[in-house]
Amino acid sequence: MGIVSVEDELHDQLRRASKVSCRSINAQASFWIKVGMLCETNPTLSFNEIIEREFSSAGVSAQSLVADEA
Repeated sequence: MGIVSVEDELHDQLRRASKVSCRSINAQASFWIKVGMLCETNPTLSFNEIIEREFSSAGVSAQSLVADEA
């Protein structure tokens, strides 16, 4: 674990996004860093494809939630 210095404007954006996403500022920054790394290492995948793949690898299925509501 370490300290990362970010510009004031980026920190403000992190703070705002963290409220919307119900994450701490650090958790939001970690999410953006992880997604950024995944995007750079998988340039042919869309953001949605990357998130879907991550959910799938964690055993999360939105399809089962949709099926349960029907």
